[in-house]
Amino acid sequence: MILIHLKKHLDTAEGALEAHYELSINDGEFLTLFGSSGAGKTTLLRLIAGLEQPNSGKIEVDGEVWFDSERRINLPPQKRSIGFVFQDYALFPTMSVRENLLFAAENAEQRKGVEELIELVELSQLAERRPDTLSGGQKQRVALARALVRHPKILLLDEPLSALDPAMRAKLQNELTRIHSRLGVTTLLVSHDIAETVKLSDRLASVVSGRIERVCPPMEFFSPQTLSGKLQLIGEVLKIEEDFPAVIVTLLVGSSIVRTVLSATEASELRMGEHAIISTKAFNPILIPLP
Repeated sequence: MILIHLKKHLDTAEGALEAHYELSINDGEFLTLFGSSGAGKTTLLRLIAGLEQPNSGKIEVDGEVWFDSERRINLPPQKRSIGFVFQDYALFPTMSVRENLLFAAENAEQRKGVEELIELVELSQLAERRPDTLSGGQKQRVALARALVRHPKILLLDEPLSALDPAMRAKLQNELTRIHSRLGVTTLLVSHDIAETVKLSDRLASVVSGRIERVCPPMEFFSPQTLSGKLQLIGEVLKIEEDFPAVIVTLLVGSSIVRTVLSATEASELRMGEHAIISTKAFNPILIPLP
């Protein structure tokens, strides 16, 4: 169990902000910090990792205190059992895939596990290649494997797939699910992508202006209304076109384009660029905007 109670002063584009994080994370859970840019999601990851220091509060991981302002405890990052995957991969350019992983190992046992991790992320054929010869998806898999070398208690993922194209992003989401299922490491993901959050997470923590406002299963958060349809998909509204007396709505669902016909009343609640749930009920589509 991970217990977090932290306060941190933030300087944001909107001005000064007093962040207050209250969160408990179960062992082996995949939890996503969801919210808009600038909400304070990445700051919380950095506080957990020890890359930034809170103004006050406490972090406790499986009974071990990592930070306690009252007791003046603040473990340095290297003493915290974390694996961190950054958006920019942060790989060593002069080292091969294998050497990047071996560099992260602290002892002989971890070095022995490097080959298994390379196989786990399906990079055995590329183990001697350097990062500049790899695709973005391959680099991200190297970064993920390197973060797992030390068998961390917590895996921290800071929007690791945001720079990838939709097809590669979907593939690596599947790989993250597989690896998490295999290893069971407690994982904390930063994302503002609805489909990614629903696909990967056991629970979602909604972060708004430096505060965690709600923690719940993703579909409970994104589906405030209970639908009886047999199929539910989340898509981004791309176009809303009038074709009197109906309205044609075009959505991006994953990497696919879906078009449906609604009444003017139904379409009036939708906005381009926002997300909606598309559901089928007796073969008639129902579209409900997401909050």
